[in-house]
Amino acid sequence: MLTVGSKVVYPCQGPCLIGAVVQKIINDKPMSFYQLLVLNNGGANMLVPIDNVQAVGIRPLLKKSEIPELLERLSQPARSSDDRKQRARDNLKLLASGSAFDLAEIVESLTELVETKPLSFGEQKTFEKARTLLVYEISEVMGESQEAAEQQVNEALKARKERS
Repeated sequence: MLTVGSKVVYPCQGPCLIGAVVQKIINDKPMSFYQLLVLNNGGANMLVPIDNVQAVGIRPLLKKSEIPELLERLSQPARSSDDRKQRARDNLKLLASGSAFDLAEIVESLTELVETKPLSFGEQKTFEKARTLLVYEISEVMGESQEAAEQQVNEALKARKERS
């Protein structure tokens, strides 16, 4: 069970603050929901049934001690399918998982790909979404600005390029 006031990650939305537990009547049955406030620039408000938290993939933020490992992951050479459709399916599955390490895999592989050819519209959108979610989480965990977190991501990706 999650606690009010704690921060979690909602897949494809990024870091959220648990605002309250809300009771609603749905189909004549009382249900409990977590009210989540998305912490990025959009600041959306969502209700998630308490019973569906695991199925949705909501997870705690990474720990500060995990950020160096995450950035190290970004600095590694990437592997992705040569088939655009397969690559798109793989990346959408990784994006939906909600894992920061899966987001890093998308960012590193598409960063490597863009160095050799232009990304398709869909791949560009997936790349931007994964990168943005990664930056938001690093920023929240480290308690720093999004610009500082983005700089850390850029440095890790630059290190990857220097290793190749």
